[in-house]
Amino acid sequence: MGSLQYCCCQLPKMGDTWAQLPWPGPPHSALLLVFFLLAAGVMHSDAGASCPVLCTCRNQVVDCSNQRLFSVPPDLPMDTRNLSLAHNRIAAVPPGYLTCYMELRVLDLRNNSLMELPPGLFLHAKRLAHLDLSYNNLSHVPADMFREAHGLVHIDLSHNPWLRRVHPQAFQGLVHLRDLDLSYGGLAFLSLEALEGLPGLVTLQIGGNPWVCGCTMEPLLKWLRNRIQRCTADSQLAECRGPPEVEGAPLFSLTEESFKACHLTLTLDDYLFIAFVGFVVSIASVATNFLLGITANCCHRWSKANEEEEI
Repeated sequence: MGSLQYCCCQLPKMGDTWAQLPWPGPPHSALLLVFFLLAAGVMHSDAGASCPVLCTCRNQVVDCSNQRLFSVPPDLPMDTRNLSLAHNRIAAVPPGYLTCYMELRVLDLRNNSLMELPPGLFLHAKRLAHLDLSYNNLSHVPADMFREAHGLVHIDLSHNPWLRRVHPQAFQGLVHLRDLDLSYGGLAFLSLEALEGLPGLVTLQIGGNPWVCGCTMEPLLKWLRNRIQRCTADSQLAECRGPPEVEGAPLFSLTEESFKACHLTLTLDDYLFIAFVGFVVSIASVATNFLLGITANCCHRWSKANEEEEI
């Protein structure tokens, strides 16, 4: 069964409802009162129907949290600004789900069972500022995942234990992003390109990941050291899991000296010396094998001669 496609449905306006009602001649006060009551009833009915079952809707805030939902609720109020779907069992969000909700500012999807999000989910969420995807099962953050959501200020991707990869262009265009939480995932590497396009970044959380502090991590660490005064990071929680020589070391304790081996270059003299040593070792190996062969042969003949004398 294909994914459901969500589309906008215009609720009837009071003027449209009034125009559709029959008008029996000149207005009378009693008739006007009846018409007003009917119109108010229609408006109230529409407003009530726009709030999904198991959710509460008040002051543009829709709260559907802690309801054991397996799917996202349909037909939210069109003017929803704050949507909470936290602490449910939602495994997927249909494509185009946010298309109608142009006023959405806050989206809370934490503590669900999401493994991925559909491409273009945030295409029409131009006013979205706060997004919480923590405590899910996301495995990667693809390129342009947040495309068109240029108003994002806070993104929480923490506690996604299967999160192994963040595409270098995952956060492209998010010039207003101030807080990014990537802590307690499965990240061993993070491309510098994924962060250097975030001029407004103030807080970065990356602790609790199995970082492999090899040569490929040097550009990121150098960038972080240069921004540490302006960018608050969880430096005490970020540790290296490898290679063995730096295992357990705080990520931010590594200096340029730690990556000195990554910049070693060999000159022509070095290559010639290595070639010479290799040649000498090869000759020595052949000579050693030759001497061992002669020695073994002599021992064999001596042993055989002794056996003949005894006979």
